[in-house]
Amino acid sequence: MELEEMTGGWAAGACALPAAERPSREAEFDALFARAVRGAERIGPDRLRLDLDPAPGTAGRAAELVARETRCCSFFTFVLTAGAGRVSLEIGVPAAHTPVLDALAVRAAGGPA
Repeated sequence: MELEEMTGGWAAGACALPAAERPSREAEFDALFARAVRGAERIGPDRLRLDLDPAPGTAGRAAELVARETRCCSFFTFVLTAGAGRVSLEIGVPAAHTPVLDALAVRAAGGPA
């Protein structure tokens, strides 16, 4: 997917979420990132790992958000892991959607919205 195909911030044109709802969803991700992301690592061209604050409720908030996201953007793969005082969220996309992951990584790292 080319960057020109991305619409409404980092949401991909392949997203089934109505365009009017995309800014709200992006704001939800931005809020999660601002509150919870403690580190981000690109573990492959199509995979991103976020280390999240292990505070109570973080994993639940992340799980609820990514469950809703997979209903509209089925190209995402999310793996949420909680244990031993750590919470991590691994995000994967098919190669065709790496520009979406690139944009998401910038936002997770506190980049421009």
